[in-house]
Amino acid sequence: MSNSIACIITDKDKILIALRNPVGDMGNRWEFPGGKVDPGETDEISIVREMREEFGVVAKPGEKITSNSFIHKGKECYLNAYFVSLEHDGIEKPFILTEHQAYKWVYPDEIPVDNFVDSDLKILPYVLKAIELKK
Repeated sequence: MSNSIACIITDKDKILIALRNPVGDMGNRWEFPGGKVDPGETDEISIVREMREEFGVVAKPGEKITSNSFIHKGKECYLNAYFVSLEHDGIEKPFILTEHQAYKWVYPDEIPVDNFVDSDLKILPYVLKAIELKK
């Protein structure tokens, strides 16, 4: 069993999504930023590490939104989604991408569900509800 985190980063009415590099099982698909929780890490430590490694930015973990399980390569995996705040929004000062080829701020109804990773699609209804309640 492996654990992963999804970083739900909002700014005003928009949410940050990222397009994975064109390699691997989920290449060229959109997702919420995040990644695997390494052995010995808490989710919060993983959030800070993943955002630093993949976006070159300091992150502050917030409230947990939801958890869900999914099967990846025949193994059960758990995905925990958290609200996360960043030191900047990546617009005036671009994020430094290592695992993604692009990112964008979208309104929730603009999330490209036809090209969004499956595990994030499973949590999407809970994320949208949490964003609505946060307003």
